[in-house]
Amino acid sequence: MTADPLIAESLPAAMDVTTRVARTFSVAIRFLPAPLRRDVYLLYLVCRTLDDLVDTAHPEAQQRLQEVQAWAAGTGETAGREVIILRHLVTSYPAMPRQALVDFCTGQLDELAGVSIETEEDLDLHSYRVAGTVGLLMAGMLGVSDTAAEVPARAMGIAMQRTNILRDIDEDLARGRVYLPTRTMQKLGVRDLARDDRTELLRLEIALADGWYERGLAGLEYLQRGRRQVRAAAMMYREILRQLERDGLGRVRPRRVSVSTRRKVWLVTRAMILPPSIA
Repeated sequence: MTADPLIAESLPAAMDVTTRVARTFSVAIRFLPAPLRRDVYLLYLVCRTLDDLVDTAHPEAQQRLQEVQAWAAGTGETAGREVIILRHLVTSYPAMPRQALVDFCTGQLDELAGVSIETEEDLDLHSYRVAGTVGLLMAGMLGVSDTAAEVPARAMGIAMQRTNILRDIDEDLARGRVYLPTRTMQKLGVRDLARDDRTELLRLEIALADGWYERGLAGLEYLQRGRRQVRAAAMMYREILRQLERDGLGRVRPRRVSVSTRRKVWLVTRAMILPPSIA
């Protein structure tokens, strides 16, 4: 099947948004074969576009998400840039699970309506929907040798989303959003996330995120391609947790935590020179 002209037209924007917004991710995928790398850029463009529509409460957000969801579920037509790109990707990589796209849209629609996170299980479900689904889609693109790969692929996305939440606590608070579980905060005596000491809360949440990374990294052996690249992305993202610890867990941060370029280079180098079977 001849690729839709929109695919080629979308590639520059896909490369730009990935390298500009997802700097850690873009460093890791730079080492993928060129055709696969271009398609990963396109997948990120779709996910980022839909996520931004939700973050800005764009008037078209619900409609665009529902169009993608209906197409992925097999009940809608191929229309709109996101669906056309996804059709190209699913055709090129048949192992990409359409159900993951349905679930991703469910997570974004929940976000649009104002998701409520009461328990750690709620946070895991939300993290799966908005990021674990992307892990499943990436695994489908990279190729897997066993259906057991689904569990670690989900886990890697959950780990990264939990890391995002811990990195962005104050940024989210400024927008009136809290993603840490209400019951966990109450149990640890955190009534006001903006003022109370967060040390024990963050210590617990970091440990939970680390556990998800361990589960995700344990599945590298199932990937047919990109093991080192996925490991590099995980190591760089996980380093955000270590930077939080170095900065001090009780601090209120006026800006998001970031890992230095020098540190990222070291982590990528380590990830790329280790045997692919070693996580």
